[in-house]
Amino acid sequence: MATTANAGPGPGERHVLRDLGFATARSGDELHGSATIVDEMHVPGTEHLRTSILAIWTDTLAGLLAVDATSPRVPVTLELDIHLFRPAPGSGVVHGVGKIVKSGRTVMVAGVDFTDGGGGPIGFGAASFMAAPDSRLVFTSPTSLGQSIPEGSRLDAPFAERAGCERQGPGEAVLARSDQMFNSSDTVNGGLIALTAEEAALSLCPGATLASLALRYLQPVRMGPTIAVAEVRDGLGRIEVRDDGNDGRLCVVATSRTFPTQHEARAPAEGPWHDAMSRKGTL
Repeated sequence: MATTANAGPGPGERHVLRDLGFATARSGDELHGSATIVDEMHVPGTEHLRTSILAIWTDTLAGLLAVDATSPRVPVTLELDIHLFRPAPGSGVVHGVGKIVKSGRTVMVAGVDFTDGGGGPIGFGAASFMAAPDSRLVFTSPTSLGQSIPEGSRLDAPFAERAGCERQGPGEAVLARSDQMFNSSDTVNGGLIALTAEEAALSLCPGATLASLALRYLQPVRMGPTIAVAEVRDGLGRIEVRDDGNDGRLCVVATSRTFPTQHEARAPAEGPWHDAMSRKGTL
């Protein structure tokens, strides 16, 4: 018996990711997407677009290409990364172009290039996918690579607030459980996990933005809340993401790197991991 799955929110449905306003359209073998930056997409305390939003758009373009490659099976994300040449712009239009790098028997890899409204490069991302291990999990309705954005779809609050993601203290962030967390395989959306990892890392680096973010998905977050714990040393971060509603199982490991800030100085490592190691006398 097949387990039904939806490719995402319907055209008229309100969803936190749809509120980002990222519209997609097929162009030959490529998938193009674009969105207009609004202030609610900025990293708090800066005038720059969140790197995690670019990770989400990478996941969107690459994921839709994966749906096309694995259909009717539902694809699941294995790895997701985003790298920026410079701090992301704070206004204007962002364009993304996704294309399949390799589509094998078990794993599909897609790459995405981002540019600003004038065609200037912003950065690039990549994601790898495989068909969900449960062969019963399939799409039972046609899926489309083109996604239009309903009129009026716009963030009306800062993105982390809209998504229900909060910093709990230095090096910690929590994504609350809600119906909007989940994807087509009924697990927490990989892009929202990227937001939670970003928040954990940036809680240790006030005023900074991420130059890169790379995530490896070890197992799905099935229950939530989703908890991210980060350690940062000299701008390089190491992050663990766990499913608090499922015995705290480790689900994602991630690394991050911040752009240097104007007042940055060499600093000791910070974060819950470092504090724990210090107490054990291992540092």
